[in-house]
Amino acid sequence: MKDFFIAIQDLFESVLFVPFNVLREIELENWWIANFVTWIFLVILIVCFTYWMLQLKTFNDNGEEDKSISSHSYL
Repeated sequence: MKDFFIAIQDLFESVLFVPFNVLREIELENWWIANFVTWIFLVILIVCFTYWMLQLKTFNDNGEEDKSISSHSYL
């Protein structure tokens, strides 16, 4: 049973964490490249948020939004 957990440890340390180790080493040389994944997620977030706001504006402009005080059952 101990060999099984050692194999899992070896898998994570030798294979799955390699990209994170590379990013950690690059951070000392170039902060922008080290945070590349963060920038990608920020761009995705901004695109999704913009799409969501445009969809809300479309529904609002069409008058499909129920703005009455009792529009939700919990109110």
